[in-house]
Parts: sequence; structure tokens; C-alpha cells
Amino acid sequence: MAVEVWTAVTSLGGVAIGGGLSYLVQHSTQRQAARTEQRRQALALAESRRAERLALLERFVGVAADAERCALTRPDRWEDGEEWPTRTQAVMNQLWVAERMIRLLFPIAVHDAVRVYFLVLNGAVWEGVPAGQSARDLWERPRLAFLDAAREALDP
Repeated sequence: MAVEVWTAVTSLGGVAIGGGLSYLVQHSTQRQAARTEQRRQALALAESRRAERLALLERFVGVAADAERCALTRPDRWEDGEEWPTRTQAVMNQLWVAERMIRLLFPIAVHDAVRVYFLVLNGAVWEGVPAGQSARDLWERPRLAFLDAAREALDP
């Protein structure tokens, strides 16, 4: 009888140890799979945000180029309702919206550089370029500062 009890206890102990080890393996496998999924999701989110930022930068650069063209074609005088101020107002509104979106999606250093560029362009469009200065020289430095800040923010 004692041998049968020991055999049963040993068998039961083996089952308990096997079950415990199986539980530990399954638990660690689930945790590893969860961590892998979290990393995958974090990478997908980071890539999605980067793509969103790139699209916004492309939009801002395109609208800024339109604003530069508006500044270069600025007439000395205009009347409300004429083509130039109407078209220019639409471009500057788009530029303002893109500048605000950069504030939302980029670090503040990028927005600060964009804001300086925007203000220089806005002044050149509505007030003209100061006498003795080139329009391109006026906005070249702020444009490059903005592009450099944006590139730095996009680098991983």
C-alpha cells in the first residue's frame, strides 16, 4: 500500500510540476507576443506620424512658394476685388493654416522657425520689400532656418 501511495504522490507531483512549467512557458510566450505587438504598433504609429509631418511640410513649402510668387508679383497699388489681392488673400490664408498645423504636429522650435518665415513672407506680400533689399535675400535665411529645424525634427 505504501508503494502505491508513493507512486500516486510521485505521479501527482510530476503532473503538478509539468503543469506549472507549461503555465510558465505559455505565460512568458504571451508576454513576449504582447511586447512584440506593442513594438510593432509603436513603430507603425511613429511611421504614420512621420508621414503626416512630411505631408504637412510639403503642403507648407508649396503654399510658401505660392506666397513668394505673390510677393514677387505684388503691384504697387491695388483695389479690393482685383485679381492679385483676392488670389493673394487665399494663398496667405492657406499659409496661415499650414503654419498653425505645424505648431500642432511639430516641436515648438520648428514652429518658431516657421513663424519667422511666415512673418517675413507676410510682410513682403502685403507691405512690400524694403528699398534696397532683394525679396529672395529677405526670406532666404528664415526659409533655411525653418527647413533645418524641420529636418532635425524628422530625424529619428
